[in-house]
Amino acid sequence: MGLLWSMRPIPGSRQGLRLRKRDIMSPMVVNISIFSGHMSQGFSEKDALATVVTERWYLAPGVQRVDVRERGVKGTLFIPPGPGPFPAVLDMWGGGGGLVEYRAALLASHGFVTMALGYLSPEDKRTPTLETEYFDIAYHLLQSHPQVCPDRVAALGLSFGTSVTLTMAAYSKTAQPRCCVCISGSHVYPISKPQKSPFVVLEYMKRTLLKARIDEDNHLIWRDAVLPIPTELDTKVDVARIKCPLLIVVGQDDQNCATVESAADIKQMMERCGNGHLLTVLSYPGAGHLIEPPYTPHVRFSNFPTQGREKVLMLWGGQTKPHADTQEDSWNKILLFLHTHLHQDTPAAARL
Repeated sequence: MGLLWSMRPIPGSRQGLRLRKRDIMSPMVVNISIFSGHMSQGFSEKDALATVVTERWYLAPGVQRVDVRERGVKGTLFIPPGPGPFPAVLDMWGGGGGLVEYRAALLASHGFVTMALGYLSPEDKRTPTLETEYFDIAYHLLQSHPQVCPDRVAALGLSFGTSVTLTMAAYSKTAQPRCCVCISGSHVYPISKPQKSPFVVLEYMKRTLLKARIDEDNHLIWRDAVLPIPTELDTKVDVARIKCPLLIVVGQDDQNCATVESAADIKQMMERCGNGHLLTVLSYPGAGHLIEPPYTPHVRFSNFPTQGREKVLMLWGGQTKPHADTQEDSWNKILLFLHTHLHQDTPAAARL
């Protein structure tokens, strides 16, 4: 699969491109050609020695895709084939905004009813008024679906989605996930009552731009925004309140968020309160921020829209081969974690 995870934009392409699948109802079509000698450009002007077309599908046969537009919630529901009911996952992405479906489609292909939740659209970013209630409503819409086992629902978040996931697990009185997966995120909040609204973290990140650095290639390095990790409890999610198994996945070359330091602090907080047995941390050398499903091309930097919709070149970090290995290993362990804690009869310690 190295031909997929090692793909790069061709020389001369617009700077900051990131390959992502938007329409998951069709496959990603990849043309693989062999040319005589080493080439870095001008492919369209040369005759290939051989060419093959491959397709990468994100949906297994029989998986249903259902638009969700209910009670103010925008999302997409993916339902595995079969009689059900099934365990379920609420899937949340990062601060780039919009509705991203391909990870949810893959999770449904592995037997989980999965809702890809949309938020932080351009309209939301101009007026970030959504409250935690939005995520609670989404959780309950998923939980109450007739094809879902209501006591077997997990929350999964990447980057900003981690902030939402931890807030929900620690403070929500109505949405109580069976287990949680947090990828490339932090528990640090700048307010005394984080349960009020996770969207304030975006305002905080905007104010911490003074801590951001620009490298020699004009890439924005944002990992210092939450450093040093505060010791005051009212500045971060009280993870001691989390009572379900928690899996944290971090890359040690993450240049967008201090995920390694955050995971270490979460571990200390949970161990002090006696909940350390619920936590599993996967920390990968050479991996960056954008830890996605396996064989997704590594993106070290890309265009990223800020709250004002201006685009910056955000440095995500990671080295191609170790990052690709991380995506494959972490995905298998995420699936194992979800199967273990959503299929067993009673919750147990998070062990892989």
